[in-house]
Amino acid sequence: MTTAPTDIVILSNGPGEVATWVKPVVRSLHQKAADTGSLRISVILSPCPHASGQEPTILQNYPEVDRVQSAPYFFKFLLTGKTADDWDWHPQGVVVFLGGDQAFTWLVAKRLGYRTVIYAEWEARWSGLIDRFGIMQSEVVKKAPARHRDKFTEVGDLMADVQTTADRTEISAALDISPDTDLIGFLPGSKPTKLGPGIPLCLAIAQSLYAHNPNTQYVIGVAPNLTLADLARYTDPTHNPLVPIIEGPETTLVTPPTGLPYLQILDGPRILLWQRFPALDLFSQCKLCLTTVGANTAQLGALAVPMIVLLPTQQFDGLKLWDGVPGLLAQLPGVRAIARKYINPLIIKGVQKSNRLFAWPNIWAKREVVPELLGPITAQQASEVVRDHLAHPEKLTAMSQTLRELRGPAGAADKMANLILEVVNYPEQGLADTTSDE
Repeated sequence: MTTAPTDIVILSNGPGEVATWVKPVVRSLHQKAADTGSLRISVILSPCPHASGQEPTILQNYPEVDRVQSAPYFFKFLLTGKTADDWDWHPQGVVVFLGGDQAFTWLVAKRLGYRTVIYAEWEARWSGLIDRFGIMQSEVVKKAPARHRDKFTEVGDLMADVQTTADRTEISAALDISPDTDLIGFLPGSKPTKLGPGIPLCLAIAQSLYAHNPNTQYVIGVAPNLTLADLARYTDPTHNPLVPIIEGPETTLVTPPTGLPYLQILDGPRILLWQRFPALDLFSQCKLCLTTVGANTAQLGALAVPMIVLLPTQQFDGLKLWDGVPGLLAQLPGVRAIARKYINPLIIKGVQKSNRLFAWPNIWAKREVVPELLGPITAQQASEVVRDHLAHPEKLTAMSQTLRELRGPAGAADKMANLILEVVNYPEQGLADTTSDE
């Protein structure tokens, strides 16, 4: 391995990529570098609609990362080559894609004069411009032009290398509960369209479960873009019109001088509010999680945590599930109200009949590994599914085992790190083919 000063520039964007792709790769790079003093890791964030704004802070807490630039400065850097803090650059380096737009990889590398590596989960683009690809599965390479397939190396699924550092005793101490208390986690999302129905539904489910499982502790993973006051507003019917529709319980936000804040349900359980992010340590210790769709399902799957996926349609633009003419209709103001009343129910029924899958583990498996509850679901309906799984722990065990098998073996981060270091050490291969196949 060369000991020449080397820059590894990682491009990323959202909270999921930072937690489940960047973290294991930089950890492996740091462990593998024989001369860590010669290796400098910089992370440049690009804009992302799902970003929380906390990504720079999270990355700065990774001991392996030397420098971080936040997303608002990305396009200025792309145009001028100058970072916000006027970083210097070593003559030798590599640009590594771990989230965002794959095209940025070549553009940044072209400006810096560096080689390129892309981690491709489902699709590899710009193969004529990129030096090497680390791919999640062999299906990715089959889509590439034959003349570029020697650039592809199957490394596996980076999410399978997600690691947690806390054990049950530490989490129980942080929650101030007994280690043998059953823990149920709620992941209602971070966007208003999900939080509106999601928060009152989760609270109503906890209230319904409380009568049958009084010794269970419930906890909400608070998205990093939410303040506690923001979260509490979704429990207030004067701010959230879906609370009475979903029959959300009366709730009070409590912020004690010590310990975690919580939502106290009237005549019901308290729901602890976990604000640390990422919350992988917490959810890894949950017996069961209830989550909205999105990256949450992939992260829980990576941890092999049993889950039930909630897709309440009480405030649901069903037309947005479709492309073409229906999708265009959904954007017309005059049509939206009519669509919600008359067309959405038809589309929801069509989705249910088509057996379309939304949770990532189910998409990967092409079957329902984790239950998906779609429609104007009630807390009673959801809690019955939860109680059934809690009463039959063999179902939870089987779900966890299947999730573990879907993610594949660990080791992807080490293979990706090897690939990155290999690319840095092969300058004699010359410039990449500059003919795009796009």
